[in-house]
Amino acid sequence: MRITKFGHACVRIEDAGQAMVFDPGMFTDPEAVDGATAVLITHEHADHFDPERLRATEAPIFTIDAVARKIAEEAPDLAERVTVVAPGEEFLAGLPARAVGELHAVIHPEYPRFHNSGFVVGAGGKRIYHPGDALTLPGEDVDVLLVPSSAPWLKVSEAIDFTRDVGAPVNLAIHDRIYTEAAHAMLEGHMGRLLPESQTYVRRADGEDL
Repeated sequence: MRITKFGHACVRIEDAGQAMVFDPGMFTDPEAVDGATAVLITHEHADHFDPERLRATEAPIFTIDAVARKIAEEAPDLAERVTVVAPGEEFLAGLPARAVGELHAVIHPEYPRFHNSGFVVGAGGKRIYHPGDALTLPGEDVDVLLVPSSAPWLKVSEAIDFTRDVGAPVNLAIHDRIYTEAAHAMLEGHMGRLLPESQTYVRRADGEDL
């Protein structure tokens, strides 16, 4: 089993001949979708959903209804490849997966809430959780958390508490294009001091494996 971090919130999981790609958005390296066998999209924001990245692969697309409707409106040529999944639904996208949660984190109370579902995926005997833009608990033990590290809707304390609450032994930083390198170093220091010894927090460069 191989986990590769690509630009911003995009992560690729390869196992048993499958290559699942999460959230190839506008900050994602184009090669992230090369040879993909499935693409999963958590929500409609451009840093997670980019039609041009989806056109670069012929893989089936699994996502929630709100994203499927946006694809139908903005990129109808992709619509026939879309499978809509509902919050809580278990499905097979080459690898077994389950949709988690329904709403994007609050950016500001005066903004409408967007729909967002994260995904728990089974690969190599491990459970990996990509929450998208939300701090929704997965509802089960996971081995690897893809933890948002910087966002307009996220405080350092929230990232730390979410990581603690999920309790995964390995926590890989994603959603990392918002902070400077100095700020990421500060967050890594906080995580190192405040997470229990049973948990590790790591950040990888684009294209680097976990």
